[in-house]
This record gives sequence, structure tokens and C-alpha cells, in this order.
Amino acid sequence: MNQELSSLLDLLDLERIERDIFRGRSRASVVPRVFGGQVAAQALVAACRTVPEGRLPHSLHAYFLRPGDAGAPIVYTVDRIRDGRSFTTRRVVAVQHGAPIFHLSASFQSAEEGLEHQEPMPAAPDPETLPTSEATLDRYAHLFHDPGVARRLREARGAVDLRYVEAPPFASKGEPREARSQVWFRTNGKLDGERDDPMLHLCLATYVSDMTLLDSVLLAHGRGGWTVGDVVGASLDHAMWFHRPIRADEWLLYDQESATSQGGRGLAQGRIYTREGELAITVIQEGVVRVPRGS
Repeated sequence: MNQELSSLLDLLDLERIERDIFRGRSRASVVPRVFGGQVAAQALVAACRTVPEGRLPHSLHAYFLRPGDAGAPIVYTVDRIRDGRSFTTRRVVAVQHGAPIFHLSASFQSAEEGLEHQEPMPAAPDPETLPTSEATLDRYAHLFHDPGVARRLREARGAVDLRYVEAPPFASKGEPREARSQVWFRTNGKLDGERDDPMLHLCLATYVSDMTLLDSVLLAHGRGGWTVGDVVGASLDHAMWFHRPIRADEWLLYDQESATSQGGRGLAQGRIYTREGELAITVIQEGVVRVPRGS
């Protein structure tokens, strides 16, 4: 396990202040605010710690309300909405400087048998044949509008090996492509001992799910994104459905596409598959996607 992954796991290990109140640390992101995936993952951790044993999250729905301050802790308050025989519902509000910055509702279910079917996994090359995160950033760092972006991206993504199947949007040269993006990802190290927890694997997937989901919106318009300065963007809302257990330390394929963009917003959907072809997670997100004047 590398130092970045160890630091991320520490970041997700919230401090319990009261029975249903937790405090999480923040760290600097690539942009001057808290990374949305961090807040979503920490909020899910807080909810998980109030749920009866044996119940895993099967869905979450969240709104990003205000930019988070990376220099201040975040307080997570959990409301125990309902504990049923099979399902549990929790609501989490994340607060900084006395104001809510994030709101999450999550539902949990006890394991049970049922009918099964799924969309087949799309074709994708073997992850070992693709450039590593580090190699991709090295190749395209000269395109970033700020020399510090490549360094901050390396730090932000150091816990995860994220491999693009095709060139990422920040390599775009203004030529629109199909509104679809694929990445393979896994943590940079194995989770073992107390950290080999099914809930933690899902929380790590939640963290990663916000990294690249709006890429497909950018690709449709030949835009490189905020890293090259031709788009201003931020997550607005985020929804996930957890269909099957996963291991975040084994390769997962994140297949992403965008159906529409309009009104300064873009909508993207992603499906996360295990390497064996099981559809494990479905993600939908809408984000702000604005073109600066003169760009």
C-alpha cells in the first residue's frame, strides 16, 4: 500500500464526536475546494457507522450545496430515518462554518436472494495494456493551463491507479468525440486486516466515482476541461446504486456516457463492472459545465 492510499484511508476514518455526529478532515484538492468524491465517501462512511451489522448500502442520492473549504474539518450529522426488517434509511448533512455544504440520503439492505439479470459488460482492453495514471499525466502535463495542475492531479489521484482506455478529455484538440469514456481503476495497494471491509470498498468506489464521470460531456464538445482552462465545472448532484459487492483493490471498469448537456449543465451516467463482467454499480451525475467567455 502506498502512502497516498494510506492517507486516503485515514481520511475516511471519521472521528465520532457523538452517537450520530462525526468529524472528517479535509485535504487540498486539484481545485480550490474540497473534492466532491471525498465528501460523498465520508458522508457514506458516517451513515454506514450507524447501520445494523450485515446491511450494505444499495443506493445513495446526494446534492452538493456549497464549495467545501479544504482548510477546515467537516462535521457529518446522521439522522436515523428508519430501521426496517430488511432496509435501513439514513440522511447525512455535512456542515462547514455553520452552513450545510452537502446532503446525502442512503438506503441499506440485508443480503437476500432474488431474480438476477444485467446489461453485459462492454468491450474494453485489458487494464495491464494501458498507460498508468502517472504515465498519462506525464504525457499531457504540458497542455495544462497551470503548471501546478499536474502536480496536484498526481497527489489527488495517487491513491488510485486510473487508466484511460482512450485519450482523456484534457488531451482534446478541439475535436468532438463520441460522448463516452472508459477507465479502469483500482487502489494502489491491497486492503487487508481491519480495512478489508465490504463497506469500505464501496466507500472507496464512491470516492473514485466523482473523478471522471463528466468526462463524457466534455468529449462530446471537444473540450479539455478545467485543467486546460476551456471549461468551468462542478458536481451538482450524484446518485449511485450498488448492485453487487466489489473489491476496490481489484480492477474495475468504469464505462461512462453522456445523454445530454444544456443550460450550463451536463448529465452523465456510468456503470462500474468487475473484471469478471459483473455489473456492480450504476452512477448518474449532473454537473455545471460552463464555457468561459472568449473560450
